[in-house]
Amino acid sequence: MIEYRIDRRSGIATYVQIVQQTKQALRLGLLEPGDRLPTAREVVEATAINPNTVLKAYRELEREGLVEARRGLGTFVRKSLGAAPAESPLRGELAAWAARARAAGLERDDVAALFGAVLDEHFTPHDQGDGT
Repeated sequence: MIEYRIDRRSGIATYVQIVQQTKQALRLGLLEPGDRLPTAREVVEATAINPNTVLKAYRELEREGLVEARRGLGTFVRKSLGAAPAESPLRGELAAWAARARAAGLERDDVAALFGAVLDEHFTPHDQGDGT
């Protein structure tokens, strides 16, 4: 089950962080169709955020067709975004690169900015990974 980590200093709305983290877990294959998301109560207990914030995130994920709420049962994953499995060889290469960046004295935000810039060079905003 996914555990959400909320960064209150990020400037990103809390519900957006939940949506982004859920999508990342779907892309990495950490969440698969049929998996249950934590209940709003479980997320509130773990993160100390407002339950309405969790519900707003789950509604957004449902609107996008990624999850479905089942009355009395919870919220379940409907479809995967998994193209980059968590155990991909590319993950190992990226982990090694991140370790070198950290050893070189870069902070997390520096690494994120650098990685984002490289992504922008190689992918257009509408690129779906097919090389176009």
